Amino acid sequence: EFMRKSMKFIHDRSNNILFSLHDSRVKEIKYHNETLTLQVNKIYEFVEGERKSYLGEICFEKCDIDLCDVLIFNKTLGEGHFNGKSIGLQQFMDEYTDSEFEIIIEGYYGNTTTYTGWLREEGKRPVTAIMYVWNSGDMVYNVKK
Repeated sequence: EFMRKSMKFIHDRSNNILFSLHDSRVKEIKYHNETLTLQVNKIYEFVEGERKSYLGEICFEKCDIDLCDVLIFNKTLGEGHFNGKSIGLQQFMDEYTDSEFEIIIEGYYGNTTTYTGWLREEGKRPVTAIMYVWNSGDMVYNVKK
């Protein structure tokens, strides 16, 4: 399997973030055995001022999918009026299988991870989306270096 030769890094919630997901695109989301896995096209690392990128995935262990939501807006947010909807992450996984979520801003607060970015669907203009992930276990970067 693709991740067999990967390196695992556990995100320390009280320390610096090891990797950046800014501009990463979530290609696939899986949920199995209380672990939520986001497969991304790139995980970025800054080494001596140089930005390197790797294939990889982010695993949220001990994730309660019922406490995870996605807000989907009708446009890319800047100024002005907007509307949208809030759906559970499982429903998002079921209904948006052919979409791509580009992470622009990542936030980590206690057991909650927030990704704000653009949801891209074939033939449509991108719209802003916000993904909330709740987990009580480790957040692990599986990085293929």
